[in-house]
Amino acid sequence: MTSPLPERPLKLGTRRSPLAMAQACEARARLCNAHGWPESAVELVPVTASGDRIQDRPLADIGGKALWTKELDAWLISGEIDFAVHSMKDVETVRPEQFIIAAVLPRADVRDVLVGAASIHAIPPGARVGTSAPRRAALMLHARPDLTIVGFRGNVATRLAKLQTGEADVTLLAAAGLERLGETGVGHPLSEHEWLPAPAQGAIGIECLSSRDDLRHWLSAIDDTPSHDAIRAERALLLALGGNCHSPIAVLTTTDGTTLTLRAAIYSPDGAERVEDSESFAPRNADAPARLAHRLLEAAPEAIRVHFSGT
Repeated sequence: MTSPLPERPLKLGTRRSPLAMAQACEARARLCNAHGWPESAVELVPVTASGDRIQDRPLADIGGKALWTKELDAWLISGEIDFAVHSMKDVETVRPEQFIIAAVLPRADVRDVLVGAASIHAIPPGARVGTSAPRRAALMLHARPDLTIVGFRGNVATRLAKLQTGEADVTLLAAAGLERLGETGVGHPLSEHEWLPAPAQGAIGIECLSSRDDLRHWLSAIDDTPSHDAIRAERALLLALGGNCHSPIAVLTTTDGTTLTLRAAIYSPDGAERVEDSESFAPRNADAPARLAHRLLEAAPEAIRVHFSGT
């Protein structure tokens, strides 16, 4: 399919980190290939996000996921960029109404990769696990309460360097990010059925103003429906749970083509308490993720419920 070239190059906003730039390049390539445009039809516009600037504190303590999006949001509103590319895992569950996720690219590997040991059980007793993600910390402490969690933030290269200098004994990284950076030989992937992923892990979304019908039309050509359906369901579950950056939530979505199945678990931050349930439903059923959230919270002890505001 060949579409007429835009009157001017479209500006695609992205965070400046190496992984974000790789994701933006993938988004540009897919969009240009879909419409028969040269790459020059889409200009990458990098921004240093607040979340990238502040590395010495957990994200949950300094403003949460909005630190990944607020600069790009401001540029969208001002017209400095036409659209923005995001790791959907890092996008707040509730977004301003003037924005829309117009496309989700085909989802990559949802698994976590363990770096520093061959398996969870092979981690030495009492070892230090470097992570600032509440989900990863809770899952690890649930499986291995003898381990110690130490705060660990930064891009992939930074975290691998911290591991090399002994700030932790093992760490966890997203397989999708490693793959996009060409680091596929790093660490040991963990089964997504035993070690449930983060909501929206492995998914790239492209966001624009809801009023930009031209962009929504162009982006529809690269929207992967199965991936978008799964991400929509996982984000609806997050919304219904009332989770925040401190809330350990893990979810795996599977599909047989006509039915989605959400398998979700919520934890106390220390990993001592865990509740799991699942729900199968037709894609775009807006009520099903909320039903699953309600059952999870109903079954959860106070040590878990206190970290969620859903009902």
